[in-house]
Amino acid sequence: MTDGSGGAGTAHHGTYQVCGRPERSESLQTFGEVVKAFRKRARLTQEELAPLVQYSPETVGSIEQGRRFPPADFVERAEEVLDAFGALRGAARHLSRRPGLAHWFRQWAQLEAEARTLYTYECRLIPGLLQTDAYARTLFTNQLPPLGDEQIEAQMAVRLDRRRLLYEHPNTAYGFIVEEHLFRRGMGGEEVTRELIDQVLEVVQRRNIEFQIMPLVRESHAGLDGPMQLVETPDHQWLAYCEGQESGQLITDRKVVSMLKMRYARMRSQALSLEDSVSLLRQMRGAAS
Repeated sequence: MTDGSGGAGTAHHGTYQVCGRPERSESLQTFGEVVKAFRKRARLTQEELAPLVQYSPETVGSIEQGRRFPPADFVERAEEVLDAFGALRGAARHLSRRPGLAHWFRQWAQLEAEARTLYTYECRLIPGLLQTDAYARTLFTNQLPPLGDEQIEAQMAVRLDRRRLLYEHPNTAYGFIVEEHLFRRGMGGEEVTRELIDQVLEVVQRRNIEFQIMPLVRESHAGLDGPMQLVETPDHQWLAYCEGQESGQLITDRKVVSMLKMRYARMRSQALSLEDSVSLLRQMRGAAS
């Protein structure tokens, strides 16, 4: 689950949906062209360069096409193998896309970082801003297809960077509504769950953070259509974001955003109060001991 926008997708009816291939930012495309130029200068094919930089031909091709962020060791090996006069290292310093961040999430994450208000309802997993290191690592190691160690570490770095928002933006109002079953699932085991609950209990003490648990048993529920996020921008515009399997949708249509705000407001009345949510967390914390 920040910088950058755009991508392969369609814009219609006030929504921008991103899915399929990752976007190719201008800086990534430029870096790829530089790699290709030095490879051709060295009279090497992608298949011949691949073993020299210890990556597959597919990875070399993706980097040259600007579809993949080049790992640091790729840059160093390519620099030496291609005798690039420092050009690859220099170009790599100006890449705008950060590794470890899903391509469909970047535009929203930038809005998240600048938010005046950020509301999150989640029914699949604990929101990223509330996750502990151990919980986040559990999620990444459970992804399919499996992620490599380098990919996991890149995603962990971004997740930790995003989490700082709660502490560095005291004037931003954060609201979270989280389903009870996400804590009871025991993702990662008892120790991970205890640590997660302890962190949430600490975070919710901050004045700018609202936290509510949606109880397991509810006769009515306004969030049955799935997770959502709502953001108020610095110029007081409200936008929404909904995420699914390998895709995300940034919503700008005022009618749709108003509908989602209505649903979130209803869920606030349906979820437990902050005091009752904290009490329930402490009960679950004890049960996990």
